Amino acid sequence: MANFYLAPGLLAHECRTGSVVSVAGPEARHAVTVSRMRAGERLLIGNGAGLVLSGTVVTADPAEFTLLVETATHTAAVTPRIRLVQALAKGDRDEMAVQAATELGIDGVIPWTAARSVSRWEGAKVRKGQERWTSIVREASKQSLRAWLPKVGELCTTKQLAALAVTTHMLLLEPSATTRLTELAPPADDRDIVLVVGPEGGIAPSELGLLEQAGAMQVRLGDTVLRTSTAGPAALAILNAMLGRW
Repeated sequence: MANFYLAPGLLAHECRTGSVVSVAGPEARHAVTVSRMRAGERLLIGNGAGLVLSGTVVTADPAEFTLLVETATHTAAVTPRIRLVQALAKGDRDEMAVQAATELGIDGVIPWTAARSVSRWEGAKVRKGQERWTSIVREASKQSLRAWLPKVGELCTTKQLAALAVTTHMLLLEPSATTRLTELAPPADDRDIVLVVGPEGGIAPSELGLLEQAGAMQVRLGDTVLRTSTAGPAALAILNAMLGRW
């Protein structure tokens, strides 16, 4: 399998078969100095917005490498989009969830400060945390050869989450819910599906009430209780099958 690199600045009309494109900056430096990429190798380049190029490396320098394009394909964005609202969790369990969900095809990730979140992003930690999740999403997208790069949203409060529930199909993953996720039918419209996963202590009753009043629905995955790091990816796998993505 060829290595996959991301270059957001690539434009489809400039990347036809036979053209030579260049990639500079940190991605080029990593490719040449860490991955030891050399002229003559085959690789893939994507712009994170549906365009993927395959071709042969012409020049390889830490500051910039160039690729002779052999094929250029564009993958349309899927609808409805599936986004994961992941509560901040202790250790690296929230990061594990973000990585796995990205590999499984999530279309967007939103960090959430839940009432029972032990981990907190405050002050400088807000930007640092978002940058960390963005890096995780980027690397997981490259590993899984994704044409579209999921967006990491801003840190969300429960009130902001309730506002989002009004305009989306919001599903609250709750072990005590009476409805199984596998019992749901595909949505009848293209509104985003939003999966909400609480921290290790679960979603607080007050949060469940507020979100349900805004239109969210409680669902469960099965008869066992999953960790916050696995609940979202497991639910995403079910939705992928339901929507015909898999």
